[in-house]
Amino acid sequence: MYLTTKETAELLSVAESAVQKLILEKKIRALFDGQQYLVNKEQFNTHLEQVEKYKRYVEELLNEPIPEDRDIKDED
Repeated sequence: MYLTTKETAELLSVAESAVQKLILEKKIRALFDGQQYLVNKEQFNTHLEQVEKYKRYVEELLNEPIPEDRDIKDED
């Protein structure tokens, strides 16, 4: 199943022009059927899942406490 740029924009909650720009920049893979761009829904959903997984991973890394450096000596 394929999504139009309008449907993809609704899914992402962005303007249709933003989706078209991403397609032209090759950030979203799409087919051109002679009239409009079509995005493969399964590939797009897989990509979104990977992006969300990566965001969660980065958040976990950023929330991880910084370990104390054992080489720091108190000067008192």
